[in-house]
Amino acid sequence: MKTTVLVLFGGVSGEHDVSLVSAASVMRNMDQNKYEILPMGITGDGRSFLYTGPLDEIEQNRWEQDAAHLTPAVISPDRGHHGILLLRGKEFEIVRVDVVFPVLHGKNGEDGTMQGLLTLAGLPFVGCGVTASADCMDKAVTNALADIYGIPQAKWISFSRHEYERDPAACLRQAETLGFPLFVKPANAGSSLGVSKVTAPAALAAACEEAFRHDEKLVLEEGILGHEVECAVLGNEDPLASVVGEIEACNDFYDYDAKYLAGTSRLLIPAPLSEETAQAVRAMAVKAFRAMGCRGLSRVDFFVRGSDGAVLLNEINTIPGFTSISMYSKLFAASGIPYAELIDRLIACATE
Repeated sequence: MKTTVLVLFGGVSGEHDVSLVSAASVMRNMDQNKYEILPMGITGDGRSFLYTGPLDEIEQNRWEQDAAHLTPAVISPDRGHHGILLLRGKEFEIVRVDVVFPVLHGKNGEDGTMQGLLTLAGLPFVGCGVTASADCMDKAVTNALADIYGIPQAKWISFSRHEYERDPAACLRQAETLGFPLFVKPANAGSSLGVSKVTAPAALAAACEEAFRHDEKLVLEEGILGHEVECAVLGNEDPLASVVGEIEACNDFYDYDAKYLAGTSRLLIPAPLSEETAQAVRAMAVKAFRAMGCRGLSRVDFFVRGSDGAVLLNEINTIPGFTSISMYSKLFAASGIPYAELIDRLIACATE
């Protein structure tokens, strides 16, 4: 008997378009002999539909215009339904779901909000729960927890829009104590949206204003000279760390354009690190995964500092990209787990 999997894509997020490509890739690689796939799209303004058309239309962001294949639908919080409600005029149809695969990057999907709804509904879902999703989405909370758990990272500070508007000079003076270059980031945004590399005090205020376009709170971190590496983690109680990969960004740093648009950044798998350093990265990835209370999957990003080889946590992505150039799937493929098997394992983790 097939397992019915509800795949969520789109969402009210700055990463909406990336989610479409990721979700289409996931669904193409799901074994249709094992799974009954229910694609459910969420528009940029928050409407949701069961979609029954071609996956290409999702990938090319045309699915919303395909009215013949759209049925308004909502996830029911009633555990007796255990699934979704299809809305047909004044009538509704209950469709039971075995497991949910959220492929929703960024806000309103990766930050614990969707995970909360699925938990209320009693639906098993792929990935981290409410607390870990929320904590890892907020870079300031992630950094604070890393400090508590003794996970090394770059020097950092955080302040809100309210604090900045009340005394911008004090916030900027505090930022300058990190030294230059430094990075200015929205606390709650993914895919490097709103992130700026700042090399001099004169550019700091403009970078803060750009980051405030994406969130009400900022995180500022010292710039680290060295390797930017990533490790994929899979599992629940006994998580498995992948081989380590390195990014050679085509831009000054691995920003949104370098990740998704330019297409010329190089992914080095395995990363050109010593075996000792690679093992340290993998061990630190598992430690961070457990410390944040993650489950299912996460991609844990690090810097390996050039001056002394120190391994420093950068961030944790609880719903990493699943596009054709995604590090998560490539890292596990290099570790002996091909894409289709990876999906099987993630679904198994959800239903465990």
